[in-house]
Amino acid sequence: MREVIAAHGLSASKALGQNFLFDEQLLARIAAIPGELQDRAVLEIGPGPGGLTRALLRAGARVTAIEMDRRCLPALAELGEAFPGKLRVVEGDALKIDHRELMREPFAVVANLPYNVGTALFVGWLSGETWPPQWTSLTLMFQQEVAQRIVAAPDSSAYGRLAVLAQWRAAPKLAMKVHRSAFTPPPKVMSAIVHVTPEDMPTAVRARVLERVTEAAFGQRRKMLRQSLKGLPGAVAALEALGIDSQRRAETLAVGEFVALARTLSQT
Repeated sequence: MREVIAAHGLSASKALGQNFLFDEQLLARIAAIPGELQDRAVLEIGPGPGGLTRALLRAGARVTAIEMDRRCLPALAELGEAFPGKLRVVEGDALKIDHRELMREPFAVVANLPYNVGTALFVGWLSGETWPPQWTSLTLMFQQEVAQRIVAAPDSSAYGRLAVLAQWRAAPKLAMKVHRSAFTPPPKVMSAIVHVTPEDMPTAVRARVLERVTEAAFGQRRKMLRQSLKGLPGAVAALEALGIDSQRRAETLAVGEFVALARTLSQT
């Protein structure tokens, strides 16, 4: 990978949130997290010069990679020639591309996400009324702080909206920590990989309602629920009907309590 980067005169772009991984053993371990990839469709976001892409292709995956940095396209084209028919590169912004339309089949997502768009992409994959989703698993590199927020338990400082959205109909786990020294250039923070698999969706709950509830509740997380949810019609009355003390704060509610609240509001 160092030779590829040198040959194409590439350097990580801070504006694009890029940090390159060169360690082939580490990249192979990441590619192994989703399980057997032979002939499976994989979506990768922000492949850069193709370090993780190469590991996925070696594992037998059919990779679709979305890259908006045109400087990286020649290196990815060379990689495609080395794995004929296995790599499709799409130039563009992953936030503006319909991933379901692009893939048109069940797919795993494996990506060293650009830090500046990682959370937005993650929330997008977790959103929507259609469930189970077209993706079969998400294996994603985040800043360690973000990863901890995704897997956090109630009554912890990391617990918030991201945890509820990730856990109410999916199972996220912290799969691997990655030291900052593994990257070029080294980021200022540690990283971690989260692996997420979809589970059954609770009945009679609209995803958009849960998103609105968590947005309101954690938007003012230091306030009591009766204050943070008062702008959401019917929410305070629903708390009382469910026997949830409106003087509690959002971070004390279990995921199941948020789901129960969203179910009640989904029926109104």
